[in-house]
Amino acid sequence: MGDEPRAPRSVIIACGALAREILAVIEANRLDHIELVCLPALLHNRPERIPEAVRQAIREARPEFERIFIAYADCGTGGALDRVLAEEGAARLPGAHCYAFYSGIEAFAARGDDDMRAFFLTDFLARQFDTLIIEGLGLDRHPELRDSYFGNYRTLVYLSQTVDADLTERARAAAARLGLEFEHRHVGYGDLATEIERFGRRGG
Repeated sequence: MGDEPRAPRSVIIACGALAREILAVIEANRLDHIELVCLPALLHNRPERIPEAVRQAIREARPEFERIFIAYADCGTGGALDRVLAEEGAARLPGAHCYAFYSGIEAFAARGDDDMRAFFLTDFLARQFDTLIIEGLGLDRHPELRDSYFGNYRTLVYLSQTVDADLTERARAAAARLGLEFEHRHVGYGDLATEIERFGRRGG
């Protein structure tokens, strides 16, 4: 009997905010041939740095991996990430941001104006609210900036990936801290799971 064909070595280069969810999808689908490399989630506070950070990660991965997928949406780069990916020959997750692909691109777009004044949290952001939002935006030092950042929002929408009462309460507390109404939508992994599974099957 001959050896079983070897799956090509594959890597997902991801935003650190998606690490837990991507690993869960990989495990659930037994995509053992995929490795995960994460860039710091704090890059989202400086989105102009995301494209070149992703380019560097792609170039570092190329000698070792045959297939590369980028687990970022546009993430506030204004199309700059797509220009880098076109130059590097890599594909990314669909949509403008993680709120869209978690919700499902079509479902998110269908809400349109209904969400124009919504500030979104995911499971990751609910866990890291103090670090990324309060401290990251300097609200711990300058609480008067709250209105500058959040004055045009009406609602904090928690898009949960998992059913977790503690995270829901953290998100509710975050809404209260920002002076916003609270809404919870359980969306699961949405298009993130679909895209990771598709990438894994093509390399299996």
